[in-house]
Amino acid sequence: MSSHTVPDFDAFFTGQAREHLLAAIDLALTEDGPDLTSDAVFGPVDRLAAVIVAKQQTLVAGLPIAPLVMERCAALLESPVVGGWTWTPHTADGDELPPGFIAADIEGPARLVLKAERVILNFICHLSGIANLTRRYARELEGTATRLLDTRKTLPGLRFPEKYAVLVGGGQNHRRTLAEMLMLKDNHIDAAGSITAAVAALRAAYAPCPPIEVECRTPDEVREAVASKVDRIMLDNMDLALLRESLTLVPPGIETEASGGVTLETLRQLAEASPHGPDFVSVGRLTHSAPVADFSMRIRKA
Repeated sequence: MSSHTVPDFDAFFTGQAREHLLAAIDLALTEDGPDLTSDAVFGPVDRLAAVIVAKQQTLVAGLPIAPLVMERCAALLESPVVGGWTWTPHTADGDELPPGFIAADIEGPARLVLKAERVILNFICHLSGIANLTRRYARELEGTATRLLDTRKTLPGLRFPEKYAVLVGGGQNHRRTLAEMLMLKDNHIDAAGSITAAVAALRAAYAPCPPIEVECRTPDEVREAVASKVDRIMLDNMDLALLRESLTLVPPGIETEASGGVTLETLRQLAEASPHGPDFVSVGRLTHSAPVADFSMRIRKA
C-alpha cells in the first residue's frame, strides 16, 4: 500500500484536467488508425479475456485511465462488435507491485480490447514511471522540511496526467497552468530591465495582487527580490555554496525554492543546506526524464 495520501482520480480530473485527458485519449486512439489486423482475424462476436501484468517491481499510476480508454475506443471503433466489456482492477494507484502481479482483468470484444491495448499500456507505463521516480526523490527528502515539486516541463497534451502521477509518487504540484501563479522567470526580468520593474508592473496590473514568485540567479537578485517583498524566491541553478549564501539573505515570511539541475545525488545536500534548507525543491526530471515502468497485456487462455 502507499505510504502517503494518494490523490483521488475523479477529484483531480475535473474541468480542464478531464477535458485534456479525454482529448489525449482520443488523439492516441485516432493516431493508431483502423486496426486492420484485428479486424481481419476476429469477427464482431469474438471475445477474449486478458490481464494487465506488472513485469517489474513498480509503483502503479494511471489504472483508472484504462476504462476511459475502453469507453472512448468503443465509441471510435471503425468495425462493429457485439456485447459489452469489463475492467476489473486488483490494485489501486499508489500501490507498489511485485513482478508478475496481475494489476487488472479485462474482458470484451476481441477487436475492441486489442485496439485499446497499446493505448492503455502506454498511459499506465508512462505514468507509473513518473510515480516511481517521484517516489525515489520523495524518499530522499524524508526527515527534512523541504517539499518536492514538479515543473511545467511536461509532454505537450499530457500536463495533467503527468502531474497526477507526481502526486501518486508523493510529490506536490507546482503551478499547473500559467494562470495559477504570478512567476517572474529570467526572461521576464531581463526583458523588463529589473526585478523591481517587473514586480511593480504585476502589482499595478492586479488588485489585489496574487502571490508573486521570482527566479533569482545571484545573491544580488535575491536582495532585490527581498526588497520588493515578493512571496517566494526561486534560487535557480545555484551550487551548494551559493545556495547557502542566498538562503541567509531571505527573511522569514518569504518562501524559498531551489531549482535547476537537481539530481538524486544532490537532493539531500540541498535540503540540508546550512543554516536551513529551502522550503521547496522543484525537479523537472520527474516528468521529462522518468523511465517507463514495464507492464504488458496477456491473454487468459481457457
